[in-house]
Amino acid sequence: MKKKQGSPFPLGATLYNDGCNFAIHSPDKIISLIIFTNDNDSYEYSLNTDDQIIYYLFIPNIKSATKYGYKITNDNGNNRLLLDPYAHKLSKPLEYHYPLDAEQSWTLSKSVVVDHAFDWEDDTPPNHPIEKTILFELHAKGFTQQHPTIAPSYQGNYLGLCQPDIIDFFKQQSITSIQLLPIISFVTEPHLIENNLTNFWGYNSVCFMAPHPNYAKNDAVKELKLMVKELHRHDIEVILDVVFNHTAEGDDNGPCFHLKALDHDYYLRNEHDQCMNYTGCGNTLDLTHQASLTLVLDSLRHWVKEYHIDGFRFDLATTLGRDHENFSAHNAFFMAVAQDPILQKVKLIAEPWDIGPNGYQLGNYPDNWHECNDKFRDITKNYWLQQPNIAKNFATRLMGSRDLFSASRWPQKLPVNFISYHDGFTLQDLVSYNEKHNEANGENNRDGHSDNRSNNHGIEGETNNTAILLLRDQQKRNLMVSLLFSFGIPHLLAVDSLSHSQQGNNNAYCQDTPIGWANWKLSKIDTAFQQWLTDIISIRQQLMPDVIRAFSNENRTKNTITWSDANGIQITSQQWVDIDHFSLHINLFNNHGELLYLINGTNNPLTFILPKDNKWNIVCDTSTQNIIIEDINVSYLQPAHSMSILYRSN
Repeated sequence: MKKKQGSPFPLGATLYNDGCNFAIHSPDKIISLIIFTNDNDSYEYSLNTDDQIIYYLFIPNIKSATKYGYKITNDNGNNRLLLDPYAHKLSKPLEYHYPLDAEQSWTLSKSVVVDHAFDWEDDTPPNHPIEKTILFELHAKGFTQQHPTIAPSYQGNYLGLCQPDIIDFFKQQSITSIQLLPIISFVTEPHLIENNLTNFWGYNSVCFMAPHPNYAKNDAVKELKLMVKELHRHDIEVILDVVFNHTAEGDDNGPCFHLKALDHDYYLRNEHDQCMNYTGCGNTLDLTHQASLTLVLDSLRHWVKEYHIDGFRFDLATTLGRDHENFSAHNAFFMAVAQDPILQKVKLIAEPWDIGPNGYQLGNYPDNWHECNDKFRDITKNYWLQQPNIAKNFATRLMGSRDLFSASRWPQKLPVNFISYHDGFTLQDLVSYNEKHNEANGENNRDGHSDNRSNNHGIEGETNNTAILLLRDQQKRNLMVSLLFSFGIPHLLAVDSLSHSQQGNNNAYCQDTPIGWANWKLSKIDTAFQQWLTDIISIRQQLMPDVIRAFSNENRTKNTITWSDANGIQITSQQWVDIDHFSLHINLFNNHGELLYLINGTNNPLTFILPKDNKWNIVCDTSTQNIIIEDINVSYLQPAHSMSILYRSN
């Protein structure tokens, strides 16, 4: 590279031994580079351009930690400072007051030049096989904010997640992968600030390559790398929830941080030149535009290369595959990821919908993309908490939703099954509330879904009624066993292992409060549930990977599946219409083992006749907190509202 003139590539601020190259995509505005020597003093540089699309300059003697930005002059003559869309770091948390005028832009956080040199030692990706993967979704701040044994200086930040007690907790739970809610730099919307609230979840991205500075003690770049390295050392993957469907610039009346000023075509627009709102957040990034596609791909590679990130969960991923109203699994974004030598190696998880036309695309993503399966969530909650006579649909979800995810494409395309996610009720609240209680969000309880498919079991919210508490606990076990022993990738909400309640709030997006922070003070029944969940996840990891592999190879059709009623008689298609219980017998090819599921969603105990001539081990019975280890061979009395998993090794 001719460093004296600089280079248009790579975009962003690239540090060398003798200086830094700056490059930015800006076909709509002539811009200049501002280098800040301190908070008050700065130097302005004119930039080179070969095509009036990319502007660039090499400046000697620039060091790491140098603050910079780009100046544009508006039509009215006002000078505005822009963040670099490729900024690798922000100088401080980004906060602003609406409207964000040109004068205020100079007081905000600045882009920062970064030296990415870091001693990764012998770090290698854990690279857990997909059939062994268990996802543990958590908030980088909220999970450790109230942890009783973590030093206050580590609570609620990146380094808190790699403290010994937290790592021990992950390992006890047999978790392979933590999935972090957004840690890419984001901003809180003005209407929340006015109500003394915060964008807690972080789905409001600003600079796609910069870690959120609020979760660092001192240096977000270094501390995030330290966190990943330490988790990898303990064989735990780190998956990022990323938001590439929109940015924090909002609709046409929203703030201008960078993209709006630099290139009109970054965002999808309608025939009246207004931002399309397929995301519910005011704008929609247009990945058919080369600059947008390049920004997203460069950002993904950046997280893998510089932070050793193991995979991504894509928020509203349908937007990434859009050409306006059309979605295609063969579009440029998916093809680019599939051929990329860095990105093709990581785990890819799609939230397979957005709110635009043709937005629901569950099952339609390409191979090596695993999709969040809301059908599993809804049907499983319905069966246990609402309508047990939907057993046919529940059975379909247990067997991997093969109506949507063909077993011929396993394991490279397994559904991500879940019961609770960051949005919606926690597991505890699913069995404790009939209605949402979002008053703390300041929207008069209008926000959040009303379709919760929950059941308070007689009393709304907290209670001391022992019978109700025991039934709620049993229903939690039903939901978790259904999840862990279904065909797919189990996704658990981390706070569910603590029986955390959000007090009935099913949309805690703005609750940087105890509502959104993990509660580590467990009652006796909560402690028992945590131990039970630890044990049952461990058992799942011993059994289910082999079963999933057996259905994921050329011999999969040689395995046998039998659906029967309690009397051991195979269920006919007519009986499936309104049956409320069933057994599932899975017999693996070549005597590689058998599983038997006994599922009773009724109000009465049922005696299940077991397959003849077989001696079975009871893996678990959800009617009890105890893990039962005993042999049975003729019949089994399954209590009401419960299920059992039995195993036989041949």
